[in-house]
Amino acid sequence: MMKKLLLFCLLSLWLYALPAGINEKIRQSGIAKKDLSIYIKEAGKHGKVVASLNAHKTRIPASVIKVLTTYAAVLKLGFNYRWQTKFYTKGQIKNGVLYGDLIIKGYGDPTLGDKDLEKIVSYIRAEGVRKVQGNIVIDRSYFKVGNRDNSGFDEHTYSVYNAMPDAMMFNERVSTVCVEPKKNKVYKKNEDGSYKVVNKLIRVNKPCKGRYSWPGVKIDKSDIMPKVILKGKISKRCAKRNICKVLTKPYKSFYYALKAKMKENGIKVTGTMRLRKVPKHATELFTYYSDSLEKIISKTSKKSNNLYARHLLLLLGAKTYGAPATLQKGRDAVVKILSSRGALDTGVLMLDNGSGLSRVAKMDAKLLATMYDHAYDRYGQRWMNTLSIAGVDGTIKRRFRGTVVRNRAWMKTGTLRRVKNIGGYVKNRAGKMYTVVILVNSTKAKYRGAKLQNEIIKWLVKGAAKPSAKSKSTLIKASTVKNKHKKVVKSKRVVKSKNKTTKKAHTRSYYYVQLGSFKLKPNKTYLSKITKLGLPYKVKKTNIYKVLIGPYKKESTARKILPKVKQKLNKSAFITRQ
Repeated sequence: MMKKLLLFCLLSLWLYALPAGINEKIRQSGIAKKDLSIYIKEAGKHGKVVASLNAHKTRIPASVIKVLTTYAAVLKLGFNYRWQTKFYTKGQIKNGVLYGDLIIKGYGDPTLGDKDLEKIVSYIRAEGVRKVQGNIVIDRSYFKVGNRDNSGFDEHTYSVYNAMPDAMMFNERVSTVCVEPKKNKVYKKNEDGSYKVVNKLIRVNKPCKGRYSWPGVKIDKSDIMPKVILKGKISKRCAKRNICKVLTKPYKSFYYALKAKMKENGIKVTGTMRLRKVPKHATELFTYYSDSLEKIISKTSKKSNNLYARHLLLLLGAKTYGAPATLQKGRDAVVKILSSRGALDTGVLMLDNGSGLSRVAKMDAKLLATMYDHAYDRYGQRWMNTLSIAGVDGTIKRRFRGTVVRNRAWMKTGTLRRVKNIGGYVKNRAGKMYTVVILVNSTKAKYRGAKLQNEIIKWLVKGAAKPSAKSKSTLIKASTVKNKHKKVVKSKRVVKSKNKTTKKAHTRSYYYVQLGSFKLKPNKTYLSKITKLGLPYKVKKTNIYKVLIGPYKKESTARKILPKVKQKLNKSAFITRQ
């Protein structure tokens, strides 16, 4: 009996009829329905469903999973949280000389970079330091992540998106080599002695296009110190080129850049770099803070920054289960935070690294929509603005520029080979807000997936959507009565009697808790479950069978019944007005 009940509950989630407009767009796309998951509803926990297709089917999420990581960070830490980088010493400062080591502990600030060095050095000078008679000691123990430079996710080993996390991050682990063909110059953007540049470029007097427009680049890590080898022919007419690669350790890059900036500001360091933990009884000099979490998660989502997402996951692991942060602690923390706040639906969820750069990560459309609804109800526009805004910024700036969707969608995208996903919020022309998740896992995803998503979102903006929970006819048959003129009246209908037409009677609608929608008529065993709970119900047949608990004159009455129905019968039950 329980198996049958479960089957009907699953059917109720699966059998929402797709609107004809969406069905037609799917047909035109040529993508098989089995490769699609669509879940569209009015935004917010109690919003009505507009369209649902394979909403509980497990998919590869790609970067749309980042929002689970960023939202968990907001719930745990708040929008105003700031990462710390702490500076200590074990020695004394006398007459401008620090007799001891300058010690820096990184707590995983992924934004720390060259732009911060001037201020950091000014803080060091403010402590009266003009010379460090010791080493620069770096403590990167807050994260326990190993020593890999890149994830090895694909063949683009040294690409920026493959950068791995570190508690002492600097410049997002990216080393930048600048090439200026017009000036015949090749140089490192930042002072960094942790790698070498070998220039084998040949300048030619050719147009800057084709094979002459960009340097050939080879990374050689056969020696202890990595090499960036520039080779081939490049036009003298080309503008500046920046070669950005992940090839060295961020804490080494930080050390060399900090030491150079200190020297530039008149602070000499006699020692070298050492890796060790902050010793006991060290004296804290100052704490350097990052930008707010709100700005960091905005960049994480809008630019789909994998490294930021990885760092957020690890930070949550340390904050929830204690340092050092590990990948597993981070995964567990995100699930715990979201679940404890009611922001996580049931279903398969595998976060892997929290960034979506993974084929191990898994989730479904309904789970993602539940999180979006929770964030919408709790933070509204403030949360929405951390996502890419259609035609304005982020990954959908160009995608919806010049379309009806511009400034009407707040979305996170996700792309891998055979994966094209999008999720977030869409506002139609009338101002109605919808939660939208469209996942495409198909060999046709790359080009046709994005086009299908765009067409569905445009359709939604134009106002074609109607809640699928309501049938086409929402008439309630009233008891037949006769007035003093012998005219027969039925509510919401015009009825003719003996060639005479009555006036429309006063219309009244009632509230119901919709338990489910089924292709087949529910059997007595299923319906007896409702009877045993002492609830009135009716089975309404249109093109499908709907089980409605009620009627109730007031919405507040239906809302009191809803939790009981969700707990005992179907957690996806909702209120409808008919």
